[in-house]
Amino acid sequence: MADVLILLVFAGCVAAILGILWWLGARVRRRGVGAEVMGPFEEIWHPAAHRFRTEIRVQEARMLPTPPQGGRPSGQGSGGAAG
Repeated sequence: MADVLILLVFAGCVAAILGILWWLGARVRRRGVGAEVMGPFEEIWHPAAHRFRTEIRVQEARMLPTPPQGGRPSGQGSGGAAG
């Protein structure tokens, strides 16, 4: 009987850990934050997705900021022909 109880406790702990990881993963995906938390687990279980997300972050860092609505992009002069 004690062996069955030990097995049930062990299975319950494993199920609890997996449930917490599932909940945390769903929350991270919904909010779009916490890649630092789930990154190591994603790298272990789904390396292609981890590489894809890393590439996306690199591309986002390279993007130029968009100019303000109705204004000129920063860094340009008056735009007229100065003699």
